[in-house]
Amino acid sequence: MVVDFFKYQGTGNDFIILDNRKGHYDQLNDKQVRLMCDRHFGVGADGLMMLSDSDMSDFEMTYYNADGKSSSLCGNGSRCIVRFAEMLGIHKDTYLFKASDGLHKAEIGPNGIVKLKMNNVNEVENHFEYYLLNTGSPHYVKPSAEVKNLNIVDLGRAIRHSHRYAKEGINVNFVEELASDEIFVRTYERGVENETLSCGTGVTASALISAHNDYGFNRVEVHTPGGRLSVEFDKMDADHYKNIWLSGPADMVYKGQISV
Repeated sequence: MVVDFFKYQGTGNDFIILDNRKGHYDQLNDKQVRLMCDRHFGVGADGLMMLSDSDMSDFEMTYYNADGKSSSLCGNGSRCIVRFAEMLGIHKDTYLFKASDGLHKAEIGPNGIVKLKMNNVNEVENHFEYYLLNTGSPHYVKPSAEVKNLNIVDLGRAIRHSHRYAKEGINVNFVEELASDEIFVRTYERGVENETLSCGTGVTASALISAHNDYGFNRVEVHTPGGRLSVEFDKMDADHYKNIWLSGPADMVYKGQISV
């Protein structure tokens, strides 16, 4: 099979995107996805997405991790596929698309900044040294000092493969507070099984637990190894967050063909 692909990145989180509106790639299997995502023998990416037609929205997004397995919501991937939709000629003031966790809104602002509305969060497990919450994907968030010096791969892998999380996996985030409304985040991602330069749902989870206002509106600026994002939200209480928006750049890198 010859695959026409597009490569996009959002703060260094990179993706292969396929136009599947005619169903050309419905039979793509996990081995082929792994090959395309392989950084030595394929295109190289943290994941692969397909854009398909949808009866209930502007398009549907299907996401696969680099290991070839279908996965839960990818925040940066969602922002990238919205830019891809724009490139395909789908032009909207506000996009509505279907993802694994339901419908999402998105907007494209100046300089390619994509603003993505996340689903509400209604449960946060506070274990004092770390937090567990789901922002479309499950996340372990650990406040830490001097995050830039941590061995994220070893630390993250140990948590991700520990007894509680080994079967389903979990994304592991280490978060350093730089100011009351500014944090630095590094993430070990399940499915990639490595540190990624940025993780949109991880950034969102980290920002929520770093709220500087106990109630009401919060905006948190987030630094990652791949660039800067921001998260805006309303904190209702310690377990409930609404009106969550993730914002940041998303750009096409190149396009091409690969035989798989």
